[in-house]
Amino acid sequence: MKHAWQASLGMFLACTVASVMLPGARAWAGGPFGIDHRVAVDNHGIWQRNHQQEVLTATIVAVIGGAFALGDHDKLGDTFWRSVDSVAVSSAIAQGGKWVFQRERPSQTANPNEFFKGIHNESFPSGEVSAIAGAVTPFVVAYGKDYPAVYALELLPAYDAVARVKTRGHWQSDVLVGWAAGTAVGIWAAHRQSPLILGWLPGGFQVGFIHRF
Repeated sequence: MKHAWQASLGMFLACTVASVMLPGARAWAGGPFGIDHRVAVDNHGIWQRNHQQEVLTATIVAVIGGAFALGDHDKLGDTFWRSVDSVAVSSAIAQGGKWVFQRERPSQTANPNEFFKGIHNESFPSGEVSAIAGAVTPFVVAYGKDYPAVYALELLPAYDAVARVKTRGHWQSDVLVGWAAGTAVGIWAAHRQSPLILGWLPGGFQVGFIHRF
């Protein structure tokens, strides 16, 4: 039953992402993987830009709030702190990539091969997708085996990836690389001996506000 549930979720994610990731039969595509192409702009309903920002903000607030509330007192609190590490490192890597590759967004050009066009062009990779993927991955690693429903958290980066392409904020490769980077960093954070950022803070943060009061 667990495997069937995971397979169904995987199929849903694959179909949803493929709907905007893969070029149509007549579409001209390019970019590093040969799949980048503009799609019809859709800034309505769940795909609206403000909803994307709300998902990102809610994810970051939940991760930071949970870490400070629970501390490193138990497995859940420890996972929140690892998620904080993952979000921070994923965001830094993504921003570094933006500065290096200087890619124009699909809202700026129809050509997906426009790299190194100036420091203010920051399409590659997607920082939002990277941060959200980085936030959820430590929870998937820590709890996915025993609680398969946790895999549903992957719907968050999947949603943001599709939404960013639909609103022409990013090319397909931007969001895929951002997702991969966030996931890789999340796996790294989940397997560290201890949370990184927590080790830089005063010892009181390990207790957490809930356990302190």
